[in-house]
Amino acid sequence: MKFKRLYRMLAFTVFLLSIVAGCVRNARDPGTLEVWAHAGQDAERITLQEQVTRFNAAHDEVTVRLTFLPEGSYNAQIQAAAISRDLPDVLEFDGPFIYNYVWQQNLRPIDDLISPEVRMDLLPSIITQGTYNDRLYSVGTFDSGLGIYGRRSMLESAGIRIPQGNADAWTAEEFNRALATLAENDPDGQVLDLKLNYSGEWFTYAFMPLLYSAGGATIDRTNYQTASGVMDSPESVAAMEQVQSWMQNGYVDPNVDDAAFTTGRVALSWVGHWVYPSYAEAFGDDLVVLPLPNLGNGSKTAQGSWNWGITERSDNPQAAMAFLEFLLQQDEVLAMSNANGAVPATQSAIAQSPLYREGGPLRLFSSQLLNNKTVPRPQTPGYPVITSAFQEAFNNIRNGLEVQQALERAATEIDLDIRDNEGYPNVS
Repeated sequence: MKFKRLYRMLAFTVFLLSIVAGCVRNARDPGTLEVWAHAGQDAERITLQEQVTRFNAAHDEVTVRLTFLPEGSYNAQIQAAAISRDLPDVLEFDGPFIYNYVWQQNLRPIDDLISPEVRMDLLPSIITQGTYNDRLYSVGTFDSGLGIYGRRSMLESAGIRIPQGNADAWTAEEFNRALATLAENDPDGQVLDLKLNYSGEWFTYAFMPLLYSAGGATIDRTNYQTASGVMDSPESVAAMEQVQSWMQNGYVDPNVDDAAFTTGRVALSWVGHWVYPSYAEAFGDDLVVLPLPNLGNGSKTAQGSWNWGITERSDNPQAAMAFLEFLLQQDEVLAMSNANGAVPATQSAIAQSPLYREGGPLRLFSSQLLNNKTVPRPQTPGYPVITSAFQEAFNNIRNGLEVQQALERAATEIDLDIRDNEGYPNVS
């Protein structure tokens, strides 16, 4: 479904949503900031509620009224509220949707609202994620980390070199040799977990960096007008042929129980920061965090997570920014990071984080973000179609389709969407 057609369909459904869900709110109190957030994990939700309480206690002139919306239908509810002009002052949204929200003119730029001090403290990846057409539209209080978890003892006993960071990441040849070596001493030869039990955005987040590491990409980033010749370039094809070979060689555990690593069935797990608590509990100091392999143009990693923006609907953007800057204070950033385990979004908070500061067990993740080793999502309103097309291509590749054919199909789908939306012309 293309965005233009989807947007028209939502216009029809918003009336029904208004009646059934009672989503149309009364006129706003000028002293109240309406804030919407996704109802994620309990720890995140409780922390955000506590942060709102602290903000309200410290500010007499404005009161934040926080509303949680179900995560599964979050984007659909945002789109419906946008059509009915019923968006809140402050909106939380996931990384894949930010540029489409801007293109639909639902978010206002915040360059002239955020203080220089707060902006300078943010991770480069947070600024990159929130930027569209050279304007800043969003900020986040945390970011994400992606890498390969391993067990030091297993790697050392197999004589496999343990990289110390992105600069000395395994080459493609080293990684393939490591898999083969580990498989020789494994009962079923399955030594790698790619989280194939996950779904959706995971596959783009986890494997798009490999295309860039090989010198490929998902779309031409100079003008975001074509994926043909880029998504299906020789470099992109070579990267995904590597992934397909791991599966065809029998190295990858399907991990249907999501316990391949913690039960010791595999030696390596390709995943993000969020599994660290269970992995550390299982293996303690034997756990190591390694960068993704270098396919020729450096080891790359993914970035991005939930972030905050101020809507065009807000009558009090200064107060809205005051709330966002409150969330970006060092103690508040650490409070959320401690709750969800994600990488703190500010340099000052990282320096105080036991997990992510210099010498911390997850320092690789923060170092990658601090040193621009990341591949941001393409900064185009068409990103939801890009990721959907790549996910379909990954599943086809996983099931044995020739890689060139799978990526050509994805590139064609993306180009058709760009054409249907007239190239996603820039907003003023």
